[in-house]
Amino acid sequence: MLRSPKRGFQRSNPLNTESAPRAQEASARAAEAARADQHASVRIAALEDLILARLDDDKAQDVVFIDLKGKSAVADGLVVASGRSHRHVGAMADHLLRALKDEGYGRVRVEGMPHCDWVLIDTGDVIIHLFRPEVRQFYNIEKIWAVDSAHRTQAV
Repeated sequence: MLRSPKRGFQRSNPLNTESAPRAQEASARAAEAARADQHASVRIAALEDLILARLDDDKAQDVVFIDLKGKSAVADGLVVASGRSHRHVGAMADHLLRALKDEGYGRVRVEGMPHCDWVLIDTGDVIIHLFRPEVRQFYNIEKIWAVDSAHRTQAV
């Protein structure tokens, strides 16, 4: 405490008499988080639709979408599709990468493009596996990720 010549004792840090609106701040933060979650859900759904539409346009075979929302921290969705040959798998991957870039999802990671037996495209929210039929049958990745058939849907 400091001694003032005019007033006697003074506090070095005066108390704030205003009450902090903590409940209002917490509810505002919760509402903002809910809006962000809703925006993310809409963005992920648009990404899934874009991927499935592009694969359908490119005549991908046996397209399967596995919903991982709330099940895995890796991604929100997994798409598995087959192409008829190395060239078909490479073309599907190339067209998908161009479509993702055109729609603003340009920061994707790609593995397997030189050989095109198994091309993996990681968008962050959705992971796409493009296989030749023999390689897909060998790895059987759908069985690994689809623990129960309720989350596995055949993409049309």
